[in-house]
Formats: sequence, structure tokens, C-alpha cells
Amino acid sequence: MTVDSTSVTMTKFHPSFAKDEYVALVASRLAEVQERIDRVISTFRAPQIVGVTKTFGPEAPEAALLAGLSDVGENYIEELEVKRAALADLPLRWHYLGALQSNKIARIISVADVISGVSRKKEIDRIAMATRDICIDIQVDFTHAPERNGASQDEVADLVIYARAKDVTVRGLMTIAPVGEGAQSAFEATRALADSLELEGCSMGMTEDLELAIQAGSSELRLGRALFGSRTVR
Repeated sequence: MTVDSTSVTMTKFHPSFAKDEYVALVASRLAEVQERIDRVISTFRAPQIVGVTKTFGPEAPEAALLAGLSDVGENYIEELEVKRAALADLPLRWHYLGALQSNKIARIISVADVISGVSRKKEIDRIAMATRDICIDIQVDFTHAPERNGASQDEVADLVIYARAKDVTVRGLMTIAPVGEGAQSAFEATRALADSLELEGCSMGMTEDLELAIQAGSSELRLGRALFGSRTVR
């Protein structure tokens, strides 16, 4: 969701983890992000924001909800499990943003509402067995680095067709842009590929490059540091 920068409506519940001053800080940062978005959306669609709370405690997703965000993302299954359990009574939608390891995918399926980073048919096969509603994003990789997750542009269409045949809901595509001059072209290529496959979702853009992502047609920004500050290095 996006938030009106002039009036952030606080969700009404009593926080268990987030102190008032922390909630106010996150709300202030969210307003600053919204100002950045507003400066570039005059001719572009306003994107949804996912608060990336990896390495932070349960106070971060709770504060995000109090500030007006209901979508939060985690890169590590261990953190997702702990935080979802701690905040089970709150109306949060949980995104899993990390690579899908075969020995952990069953755990991811059991707690994630949105699984991004899908890039292989065997991952789709496992997700197709889920007994709860889950949607996925296919990740597109432009770096061609062996250590990076994601499918090549040439593989994406086949993966989307395969997932649809398995009755897996493909929400859209996602990408992490290469650092530097390649970011804009990667974003534009991802949007064009999503459009060619009739996918509305296009999750791209983080703290450093959100303006470029919006201009290329991003439907979702994944923001961590912009909302919660510097994180602990794992």
C-alpha cells in the first residue's frame, strides 16, 4: 500500500513490542519515503510499499503496521517464523524475499503469504502442494553472476506458463537491479517482460533506486533502511 504523506492514519491496537517513539520514527521515515515517491509519480502509478524488516525484532513490523503498512518482508525463514508467531494476531501480510533453499521451502510455504525469488520449476512444484493461499513472484536476474538468485529473461515466460498450469498464482515479476548504470535498463526490461506476460505485478526498487524503479513502472517497492535505519550485518 501507499500512504498519504500528509496524514498517516495509525492502526488502532496496543503495541506489544514497538515503543511509541520507535513507531513515531518509522512513521516519520515513511512520510519521507512518500515524499520521494510523490515527486516522481505525477505520470506514474503509485507503488505499494513492503517494509523489509530483516535483522530487526518484532517491533519493526509492528511499527510498520502502526504507521500504515500492512505488508512486510523477510529474507530469512528463521526470522519470518519467529516474527509471524509473535505478531500472529495482527493483520500483516508476510513476504518471503530470500532465495528458496530446498531444505527450507516447506517451512517457507507454511508461513509466507507471498513468495518472491521463485526461479526454478522444482520450487513451483513444491509451492503447488501448499494447502494455504500463496502467490509468487518470478525473480529475473540481470547480473548473470552464479551466486545471484533468479531466472534469465529467456526462462521467465516458461516459468510463468508452468506455474499457471500448476494452479500457482503468479502475482508478477521481481528483480534486484545491478548496481550502477544497469539499474534503469533492468527495471525497464522487467516491466516490459511483465507486460508481455499480462502480469500487473512488478516488484522492483529499494531504498537507493526507488525513483528509477517508479519511473520504469514498479508496482511495489521493498524498503528496509529507508524505514528502519541501518540493520545489523548477518
